[in-house]
Amino acid sequence: MAGGNRLALGSSFFEPTVIGDVSRDALLSREETFGPVAALFRFSEEAEVMNAANDTELGLAAYVFTRDIGRAWRMAESIETGMVGINVGFMANEAVPFGGIKESGIGREGAHDGLEEYLESKYICMGGV
Repeated sequence: MAGGNRLALGSSFFEPTVIGDVSRDALLSREETFGPVAALFRFSEEAEVMNAANDTELGLAAYVFTRDIGRAWRMAESIETGMVGINVGFMANEAVPFGGIKESGIGREGAHDGLEEYLESKYICMGGV
C-alpha cells in the first residue's frame, strides 16, 4: 500500500512500509519483524482478532487502535504479549518494563522490574527465637 523500496544505505534498509490484506499464513504474520513494517489484516469480529493475535509462538508487543474503551481493555487484557500499546505507535522508554512472553523472551528490562534481574532474593524463616 505504501513504501517497500530499498534505500541507498544498503540491501538491509528500506523505507517505512504498509502491506494490506496480509494472509494469516504469510511469514510476516508468523515472525517478529523488526523494521518499519505495518501488516494490515481484515476482520469482522473482535474474537477473530484475538484468536489470530494469540495464534503464535511469539509475544513481544501488540498495538490496538480503537475509540471504544471497553474494546481497548478487553484486547489489552486478552492478548498474549508482554506489552500492549493502545492508540500509540511507540510505547517503549527507560521508565517502563520492556519484554515479551512465549518465544519473545522472559524477564524485563527497564523500570523497577528490570532491576529485579540483578537482585538475589533470600527467604529466611525463623521459629522459636
